[in-house]
Amino acid sequence: MIPRIDAAVALDPTHPEHDKTLQAIHTGASDIGFLTVHNGPISAHDVSTVIDAYHRFFLLPPEAKEQVNMATTKSNRGWGGPQSEQVDPDANPDYKQVFDCGFQLNAEDPLRAENLSYYAPNLWPKDPADFFPIIRDYYDKACAFSLDLLKVIATAIGEDASFFDDKFTRPMALLRGNYYPKRPSWATAKDFGIATHTDYGCLTLLATDGTPGLEVRKRGGGWIPVTAPKGEFVINFGEMIEFWTQGRVKATPHRVVGGKDERLSVPLFFNPNHDTNVAPVGSGEVIRAGDHMEKRFSETYVHLKSKG
Repeated sequence: MIPRIDAAVALDPTHPEHDKTLQAIHTGASDIGFLTVHNGPISAHDVSTVIDAYHRFFLLPPEAKEQVNMATTKSNRGWGGPQSEQVDPDANPDYKQVFDCGFQLNAEDPLRAENLSYYAPNLWPKDPADFFPIIRDYYDKACAFSLDLLKVIATAIGEDASFFDDKFTRPMALLRGNYYPKRPSWATAKDFGIATHTDYGCLTLLATDGTPGLEVRKRGGGWIPVTAPKGEFVINFGEMIEFWTQGRVKATPHRVVGGKDERLSVPLFFNPNHDTNVAPVGSGEVIRAGDHMEKRFSETYVHLKSKG
């Protein structure tokens, strides 16, 4: 069973249930790779507002979305149309649509001159008119919540609570709106809303509209459906944090097949600074977080594959 965590208890070390909650987090992170979280600082109203903004964008005519099509760039900022992403090379490209935005470097930041793809400029549509302020406000709240959760997770797996603090000053944090239409009539066994995959980075904070669809692979085989109402979150972990923590945190395969109802979800992929060494602690190796992310993005986004 995937542990359901009270965020207020997890974030309060003086709470009488805090130690018990840490044990549940350890189980979710180390054994299952998934948690659900409720009673956090992001409200159901916040989630409804951001999901509605993405929905209004995805319902725009194609010519409006083309103005911010990431396929015209060398990065993953803006709109990705159907079949723009292929997470499983043995499946067809995913039939969902996405909209991605990420960390914005300050105007005076010297990294701007390096044109790093993981800090690429964001693309914002003209419509809906309130899209930018809603998405940016949610982005900031989701990043802050994710960093607080990482501190608790660090404690739960035996690290100091401050372990992650200085590694997320320029986080490669990518916020995405996913739009899964009803499963198409032409879909085959190789067609998915998103095919089986593990996330690439550190921690994923997932909000949804409450529609079922997400499935998590069990360790012994088979699939577990996972849902969370608006205002609750699904937490899972990526490949980077698994090798960074020497397997004390697990990245677990998951998928969305799609069904009779459309579905919207909003994951924040919360990843460290590009130059963070995420090699196994104490190994003496060097694996730069940005190199890992860039490699995985180039294997996934169809327009980046074609540009080599």
